Amino acid sequence: MKTIYIAVAVLFFTGCTKNFDQSYTKDEDIDIHPDQYSTFIIQQGAHHCDQNPWKSVTTSEMKFMVRFDSSAIYKTVLPENQYAVNKLWGFSEGIDNHYNSARVGWSWNMDSLRLYGYVYVNGELHYQEITSVTIGEEIACSIKLVENTYMFMVDDIIVSLPRGLSGSQAQGYQQYPYFGGNEVAPHLITIQIKSL
Repeated sequence: MKTIYIAVAVLFFTGCTKNFDQSYTKDEDIDIHPDQYSTFIIQQGAHHCDQNPWKSVTTSEMKFMVRFDSSAIYKTVLPENQYAVNKLWGFSEGIDNHYNSARVGWSWNMDSLRLYGYVYVNGELHYQEITSVTIGEEIACSIKLVENTYMFMVDDIIVSLPRGLSGSQAQGYQQYPYFGGNEVAPHLITIQIKSL
C-alpha cells in the first residue's frame, strides 16, 4: 500500500507543468504587493520571468494594471513566430496551465503591442485579440469568471472565451510573464504589473 502512495505522489509532482528549479522562487523571495507595481524581468534567452513564486490562487476575478516599456518591441528569428502570443498574467485552474487556465497574452506584431485573451479549455488552446495598447501607458486588465466563460477586459474592451469548468471561483496557481512559444526572449524584457 505504501508503494502505491509513493507512486501516486511521484506522478502528481512530476505531472506539474511548473518545474521547481533555480528559476523559481518562494513567495518570501519576491516583493509583490497589492496596489504597487512590481517589475518582472524576462532575461535574454529565457522563457520565464525571474520573479515567479509558486502561489496558490482562489478568485472569481483577477484585476491588474500593466505598463510595458520599449523592451516589449522585438523581432523573432522565424517571421511566423512574430504572431505567437506571449503570456502576461493570469491563473491556472488546477495544477496544469495547459489544461484549464486563463491569461492575458501579449505580442508585438504589425508595429503594435497587442493584448489577447488566452485560455486552455480541457487541454485545447483558444485565444482572441482584445485590443492594441500604447507602450508606456497604464493599462487596466481583468479576467472574470462567469460560469463556463472567461470575460477579459482591457480598459473598456471586453472579449469572452470559453472555460472548461463552471462555478463562481477558480482554484489554482498564479501565472506570470512568459515569452514564447517556440522562441526565447531575444533581449531582456521588463514588464511592470500591479495587482488590484
